[in-house]
Amino acid sequence: MPAETSTNPIDTLMEQASQSLARGSYLLCSNMCINALRMARSRNDFARMARIVLPLQEAQRYLRQDALDLGPPKLVTSGDDLGSDLRALCYLFAPTLVGADARQFRSAANDAGIGVFVLTREPRTAKGLWPIVGVGHCVVRVRVEPPKNAVKADSLLGDTIEGEIDPSWFASAGEALGDQAIIDAHAAGEPEDPPAWVVDDFLDRFDACPEHEKFLQALAAACRVAANEPPPTQIRRRGLLDDPYSF
Repeated sequence: MPAETSTNPIDTLMEQASQSLARGSYLLCSNMCINALRMARSRNDFARMARIVLPLQEAQRYLRQDALDLGPPKLVTSGDDLGSDLRALCYLFAPTLVGADARQFRSAANDAGIGVFVLTREPRTAKGLWPIVGVGHCVVRVRVEPPKNAVKADSLLGDTIEGEIDPSWFASAGEALGDQAIIDAHAAGEPEDPPAWVVDDFLDRFDACPEHEKFLQALAAACRVAANEPPPTQIRRRGLLDDPYSF
């Protein structure tokens, strides 16, 4: 093993992540990969970033599938709906809760060692669609058809679901959100932007859809492009795209 590989703290962390993945500690592996990803970005080490995404994608795939397999998604409209029995399930946050609440919940659950798959729906639109939102540094929002057992209420906030949330609908909504995140990341900059900035545009949206495989694959592809270019010397600037605390 080359000396550089054995002494690089990112490689040491990723060796531990690989061991966690091998023994089925998927959340621990994911957390280590995310930390390594941030370390590599701070060093402009885009080649390592691309490699880190592979075990991260695998860990997130297991976490996502486990959550979908453990039972129907749980509807959460207030903190009281969570109860005391926190499990590695799918959770649909709905008004009056917002995307920032869901992000905070996922972070707290992960800190407690529980992998959860969380989406947020906003009030239905005039066309009867449900906006699904994910919050990272930037907000991602996509409009989808409600589940077939959704009941339209007089109040925009009051749509209900008769019976259980269909896991396949939940998975499909998550896919749509991640697909939109890819579109948003590519649309965030200008054609002449350095490839490193494209990587950052993806990282800005990572927390909005960490389970999405195609998003992670697109991030890895952006990293591979950036690895072949010198890092930029100018400061990247992006405008505020959305307010994660609003509907």
